[in-house]
Amino acid sequence: MRCSNRKKQDEERKKTEIPLLMDLTEGVGESSSPPRSFGSFNNYDVRNDVFNRLLETGHEDAISNPDFRDRLDSHFNRLPASYGLDVNMERVEDVLLHQKLLAAAKDPENRPVYHIRFLENLCTRGDENDDQQCINSSSAQRPFDDADDEKIVPLHKRSRDHPVDFEACSKLEDLNLDVRKNSKCVEDGYLTEKFSKRQETVHIPIHEVIFSTTDRPKLLSQLSALLSDIGLNIREAHVFSTNDGYSLDVFVVDGWPVEDTDGLYKAMEEVVSRSKGSLSGSLHSHSAVGDALAAQEKPGDWEVDRRLLKIGERIASGSCGDLYHGNYLGQDVAVKILRSEHLNDAMEDEFTQEVAILREVQHKNVVRFIGACTKSPHLCIVTEYMTGGSLYDYLHKNHNVLKLTQLLKFAVDVCKGMEYLHQMHIIHRDLKTANLLMDTDNVVKVADFGVARFQHQGGVMTAETGTYRWMAPEVINHQPYDQKADVFSFAIVLWELVTAKVPYDTMTPLQAALGVRQGLRPDLPENAHPKLLDLMQRCWEAAPEKRPSFSEITAQLETLVEEVKEDAEEVNGK
Repeated sequence: MRCSNRKKQDEERKKTEIPLLMDLTEGVGESSSPPRSFGSFNNYDVRNDVFNRLLETGHEDAISNPDFRDRLDSHFNRLPASYGLDVNMERVEDVLLHQKLLAAAKDPENRPVYHIRFLENLCTRGDENDDQQCINSSSAQRPFDDADDEKIVPLHKRSRDHPVDFEACSKLEDLNLDVRKNSKCVEDGYLTEKFSKRQETVHIPIHEVIFSTTDRPKLLSQLSALLSDIGLNIREAHVFSTNDGYSLDVFVVDGWPVEDTDGLYKAMEEVVSRSKGSLSGSLHSHSAVGDALAAQEKPGDWEVDRRLLKIGERIASGSCGDLYHGNYLGQDVAVKILRSEHLNDAMEDEFTQEVAILREVQHKNVVRFIGACTKSPHLCIVTEYMTGGSLYDYLHKNHNVLKLTQLLKFAVDVCKGMEYLHQMHIIHRDLKTANLLMDTDNVVKVADFGVARFQHQGGVMTAETGTYRWMAPEVINHQPYDQKADVFSFAIVLWELVTAKVPYDTMTPLQAALGVRQGLRPDLPENAHPKLLDLMQRCWEAAPEKRPSFSEITAQLETLVEEVKEDAEEVNGK
């Protein structure tokens, strides 16, 4: 998708990025990511440019179909904001191709759907003193129309009878090519050797492979392994999940020696036939438990190749490891790396526990697990990178005061994530605003499962685990506790969302913990919605059995959302 010039979007995005604050304050966990603001970019609506460009090029459906713009908007609304950043404005027809692929993937008999096309030839010329890159693109050009439907074919049904002659991209950016001298060159579809005393030339055909199927935690690993089996090297990967459970995965690859894609289709069919069932998926039968069973049958398919993992700036530090902003197969990721000098049996057990939990969870309000390196001493966990940062930073570093509608939206997101975890018999044990992260759409997700536990593992939980300002009294007192300890922590999070203050900010963490043991709670905020105050107080009851479950909390918050909406409509109607 990024094959053309995206200067307009990139400049808008760069203007809005906030420098990373490297200092770590009490309450900020290892899962925190730097705060980012996309406010200015959100004012630029790429959909308008896409629609106008299609009109300018005379796209028949855009001109004559009154529903076309609504369908275009629906397509963008299904996908995250990052999709708009990657739209190639010189090939807006690609948006329609992606729309067709996602539509075709709705039929279980079709999944996985895919599309392959040749992009361009990259060549490097050089002598002893210099290297020069040149790009030779395919000259085929024609508008995108409904005839392209025949090229949207299920992976298991694709054959050499479906040629592709799409216009190639005019430019391929940021590829960091590794070109070796005395390499082979492609001429007229055959490999020949090129030797010169002063100059060698290597031509590298670049192809694009797009997949669409149902979304799942291990899908990226499966697709990258599939491409590797064919001998393809991934130069870029752009991975998007729709809000209704589908995936759109765009790979820019090299490694196929010729421009023609017929042989590549044939090779793709052969490798996918061995994993058709796991790639096709089902929205109805899919579950985290099913994923866990599949993982047991095929251990290590979520194992991250450390060589493909690029480590960037450090985001945060903890007692046993550090969190970094990284890149894996072309996508931004968060990488939690355990310090090898501090490794011991207990830490390795904690690491194994965290990976086991992350492998079993998949929910829109839980940070997505990508993979892990489990080969000691290089232990690390890779998750999606949350560009919006933590709620802790949003409230206390960026000094945002939430309006009631936004506050309720954040609270519902947290509750739905926690309700799901409790249904999976998982206790988080360190729920706090530093471990609640936001994506580009301000969707809040629960993160950092470093001290989380399965409730059904046996034994009684009494360990003092978590962060004092958010810790339940039974945990502070080393008494047996269960999932209701997370509910108490949520009460403090809710108080933070209402007040935009750090809990017990005039006390040290230890003073706060001693106070909570004796019945201390944060002062009830003035002018807060009375139903929020009532919910807050019920959630921080001293007796765990008196606290509501997250299912009850979610239902009450969603009812309040509707009441607030109706009240606003009545006021506006007067």
